[in-house]
Amino acid sequence: MNIVWFLLIGIAAGWLAGQFVKGSGFGLLGDLIVGVIGAVLGGVVFGLLGISSGGLIGSLVCATIGAVLLLVILRAIKRKA
Repeated sequence: MNIVWFLLIGIAAGWLAGQFVKGSGFGLLGDLIVGVIGAVLGGVVFGLLGISSGGLIGSLVCATIGAVLLLVILRAIKRKA
């Protein structure tokens, strides 16, 4: 059941990140996939900074920050290509 919550939070974070980071975008499906990957990235970044994010809201914030970071990086790379 934990994997289902992880995916749902990642999808929500991807949508939120897509709303925060405006630009040419990757489309709805692309932003959702980025959200799931961003959830992992957010967990790594928060872990390195020593920040713990507990509960549903904390997980969503962590995943959204990771997804925003990933979208900013991907869009910067996309512009250069």
